[in-house]
Amino acid sequence: MNVNKFAPIGYGLLLLGLIVAPFLGAYPVFVMKLLCFALFASAFNLLLGYTGLLSFGHAAFLGGAAYVTGHAVKVWGATPELGLLAGLLAGALLGLVMGFFAIRRQGIYATMITLALAQMLFFAALQAPFTGGEDGLQGVPRGKLFGVLDLSSDLTMYYVCLIVVVVAFLLIVRTIHSPFGQVLKGIKENEPRAISLGYDTNRFKLLAFVISAAIAGLAGALKTLVLGFATLSDVHWSASGHVVLMTLVGGLGTLSGPLVGSAVVVLLENKIGELGTLLAQLTTIDWFNTLGESVTIVTGLIFVVCVLAFRRGIMGEIIAWLERRRTGGSGSH
Repeated sequence: MNVNKFAPIGYGLLLLGLIVAPFLGAYPVFVMKLLCFALFASAFNLLLGYTGLLSFGHAAFLGGAAYVTGHAVKVWGATPELGLLAGLLAGALLGLVMGFFAIRRQGIYATMITLALAQMLFFAALQAPFTGGEDGLQGVPRGKLFGVLDLSSDLTMYYVCLIVVVVAFLLIVRTIHSPFGQVLKGIKENEPRAISLGYDTNRFKLLAFVISAAIAGLAGALKTLVLGFATLSDVHWSASGHVVLMTLVGGLGTLSGPLVGSAVVVLLENKIGELGTLLAQLTTIDWFNTLGESVTIVTGLIFVVCVLAFRRGIMGEIIAWLERRRTGGSGSH
């Protein structure tokens, strides 16, 4: 059984499901929010899962781009496509600055640099007059795409969002399977060996940082258009923690892992109250009614269970199991 052989079929079925989702009762705005976080997690996975660089400041790219896009569209009157482009470029610029400093250190020191710089951006967003402070940037209009396609309709916005996310995801796939992506994998596995082969690893790591940040910025820009606002929660360090959680739960270093992980985390955060009510009705235990107030406890518990029971993440374990079946159980554990 060749795992890679069935991957396109799985992605095709997922795409088909997303295309028909609005007609099957799915709430378009909720699915769009999920798509934005899936893209955000995929961008983060490109940096950690394939390059081996742990950034704890990815919220800076998501939130910074969200504010830039919101301001460009609301205040400057930019069209949606220009707003998305501004967000993407803002993410890339922030990634260039953060990556420039982060790649000069290794391990936890590089991670703390990303966290420190992201916190600086958070306090800047808190104090800057154009961000709205604690109230956030509200009332961002969706506008008309290329001056023609009215995005005020949730259904129209949904398919535009889906196209953008699919194209960005395909870009990530192409990057990973390109010669550039193979060098990134080599850096993750053995950086001294990559250096001995003549590669300027700092240049490759910086470019990976910029690409990851740009795509994360695109996710933040798209999220602002979908929801109509950008808030401090987008640039808070907890957003960086969320994307780490999504990636690890889904499966680090797998293309499908961040998609599954983001779905699990977002669904838990938004539907845990309904699940608690259902469990309370089935078991007659009143405590389940308060489950919606304990989202962080539940997500933390899920993370602990995944780390202990599914070391590779959900998709990582599934892929490893399929590989063991293909090799007759002789694969490495």
